[in-house]
Amino acid sequence: MPTTRVVLETDEISRALTRIAHEILERNRGPEDLVLLGIPRRGVPLARRLAARIAQADARTSPPPVDGTSATPATPVPVGEIDITLYRDDIRRKPTRGLTPTRLPEGGIDEKTVILVDDVLFSGRSVRAALDALADLGRPRSVQLVALVDRGHRQLPIRADYVGKNLPTATSERVQVELVETDGHDAVSISGGEA
Repeated sequence: MPTTRVVLETDEISRALTRIAHEILERNRGPEDLVLLGIPRRGVPLARRLAARIAQADARTSPPPVDGTSATPATPVPVGEIDITLYRDDIRRKPTRGLTPTRLPEGGIDEKTVILVDDVLFSGRSVRAALDALADLGRPRSVQLVALVDRGHRQLPIRADYVGKNLPTATSERVQVELVETDGHDAVSISGGEA
């Protein structure tokens, strides 16, 4: 009988996102010129959560003003979403979900550091599709990748820059990310093994 086990719960997901936010700030020396683009479906709420955590972390790490004025507010990180449906290499082989709008932040992506956000990194094909879609939208200075879960089994030479949790899995197993915004609660589970 197939089993399901929860491998990340609310607090662990929250801690992973907070850690990733700090890593992003450190690697990029602050939030300036960053743009977060979520890959639908669950990458979008993850990108919004990360933007909020980056702003919180930036506010805590900014030095206090020396002239006695109030502290400078944290730089908000623009968030958008990038639909990859028409860029997938399996579009002819299996039914796809409906198109979702691509929404870029007001400043666009040209000469920005774009951080793609996805829930699970598996074969790498969704990220490749996102990179193809991104090329049609503008010319970022650089592109980085956040994955809440990296389960391995890459079919393309793609690696995440920031990972919430590495989960070694069998190819027959399924990793399910559930988020409050889409599912009513936060959890990451693995199913498909035999008890």
